Amino acid sequence: MADAKHDGHLGAVYAAQSTDEIARHYDNWAQSYDAEMSANGYQHPTICLALIARHLPRGAAPLLDAGVGTGLIGEWLRLLGYPEIEGLDISQGMLDMAAKRGVYSKLHRLALGTTLPFATGSFAGIVSAGVFTSGHVGIEGLDELLRICRPGGAIVMTVKSTLMAESMGARLRELETAGRITRLETTEAYVSMPGERGTVPGYGLVLRVN
Repeated sequence: MADAKHDGHLGAVYAAQSTDEIARHYDNWAQSYDAEMSANGYQHPTICLALIARHLPRGAAPLLDAGVGTGLIGEWLRLLGYPEIEGLDISQGMLDMAAKRGVYSKLHRLALGTTLPFATGSFAGIVSAGVFTSGHVGIEGLDELLRICRPGGAIVMTVKSTLMAESMGARLRELETAGRITRLETTEAYVSMPGERGTVPGYGLVLRVN
């Protein structure tokens, strides 16, 4: 099942043909992103926050917000007692909005799916909300997150159901068989934007790095 055609900023992002084009669309969307997504009942950040609070002890540090957007998750993580959070995003416009929240120790303009400039085992936990989805990041972004998350750390991510069926599910099973991860939790499928007609359901996942 593919997404129905979306209009406006969301439609432009899904239709983009390159990471540079995606970044430009998010730059243009940054000022109104929170209001528009809130109006559509956007649920990924809340789901991810609940999962990371369930599986990562208060005070664990540092964390990485991979696909930071406007920084809403970082603000909530600080309120829940996670003292050091870095963030990355492909959009400078989004990073500028996130910086205004004053909760990130560092912000990086980077694209998931490329080699990331962090040492192996840099982070106690990683959260990636709304990134592993149509036209954004596929399984090519997963291995680098596993590399930079320390053993015993948790990766909380959302995955669109179509991506899970096409490639992510098989890749996760390979990693489990190889002993590289333990899947701690997979939510029931849910619609991330109930107010946006035609949105395909996705899942929230928690992976422990072994």
